[in-house]
Amino acid sequence: MEAQCNLGIFYARGIGVLRDDVKAVYWFEKAAEQGDMEAQYDLGVSYAQGIGVLQDEVKAVYWFEKAAEQGYAAAQYNLGIRYKNGIGIKQDCAQALYWYQRAANQKDADAQNNLGLCYETGIGTAPKSKEAACWFRKAAEQGDAVAQSNLARCYEKGIGIAQDWSKAVYWNQKAADQGNLNAQEWFQDIADQGDATMQFNLGRLYAEGKVVKQNYTKAVYWYQKAGEQGNAEAQSNLGIYYENGCGVEQDYTKAVYWYQKAAGQGDADAQNSLGFSYGNGRGVKQDYAKAVYWYQKAAEQGNSMAQYNLGLYYYQGYGIPQDYTKAVYWYQKAAEQGDAAAQNNLGVCYEHGLGVPKSTYKAKELYRKAARLGLAIAQNNLNRLTK
Repeated sequence: MEAQCNLGIFYARGIGVLRDDVKAVYWFEKAAEQGDMEAQYDLGVSYAQGIGVLQDEVKAVYWFEKAAEQGYAAAQYNLGIRYKNGIGIKQDCAQALYWYQRAANQKDADAQNNLGLCYETGIGTAPKSKEAACWFRKAAEQGDAVAQSNLARCYEKGIGIAQDWSKAVYWNQKAADQGNLNAQEWFQDIADQGDATMQFNLGRLYAEGKVVKQNYTKAVYWYQKAGEQGNAEAQSNLGIYYENGCGVEQDYTKAVYWYQKAAGQGDADAQNSLGFSYGNGRGVKQDYAKAVYWYQKAAEQGNSMAQYNLGLYYYQGYGIPQDYTKAVYWYQKAAEQGDAAAQNNLGVCYEHGLGVPKSTYKAKELYRKAARLGLAIAQNNLNRLTK
């Protein structure tokens, strides 16, 4: 009977012979009548779809049941569908649940997903949201796109599982990549609804690449959406991406544009970056006074990089009268936050008595701290003083 079933398969698929659905059914029937469960399932499919025979859902159920009773998972799944929807047999949701369960236990992903839906909506059983999420996960981990979308919905809404928006994104992305329309529409809805915080969070997830596959182009897309609505963090990040050509073509002018947007809202990182742009003439005419202005804004908010930069400008007298005391003040602020460059430069001030009483001991201490953070020039300075 195995040979008969194989002949049916060859005729059904045109393997080694011309495809002939009628002959395929003939050989499936020969094998099915002898108890071959694969042939019984294939014969059920033929009757269900009207391939090689007139469509007959009653006969389809008959053969699916024969195969299902022998443990054929695909037949169990198809039998579950027919009991759930009353196709070829009287509707019986309890029987649908039974056959989905049997197929799901054999790791049939479609059955696992449908079983999840039964538990979620109370088909053939009382609603059990934890069971639903469990079965969605089993199917999703096998790559079933519909289950991935359903699992994402569970994470988004906290159905049977702890609410976790980042995991909702992860599973929706998995489903969307396979062309699942629900998942694709989920992302489109976020874009259309205009929730800037959600758009920013999506950008961050794509930028970090911890939850979804890292994709800077997608990160820029979502940051752009959020930035256009005034989200300062998104605007600041857009500036960084344009400055570094990350996910977009490098464009210092656009970087400055977004830094200005975010800086005007008080974003300290953007204020520091804007100060850097003015200090180095990137995307804007070089202007040390404006660089100092923005560094000051960021430094006063506790931004360690801006504190270091402001200290450097006071030390060098860029755009502001040289003032070692103020340089020390800002170096100290940044050094206390673990900025290695500030620790090294503060060490230089102590070594030479610039803005502070001269102290080789304090200089060495600061050089040592910076060296431990991996700053090579600090290690050189420490070696020089300990000779």
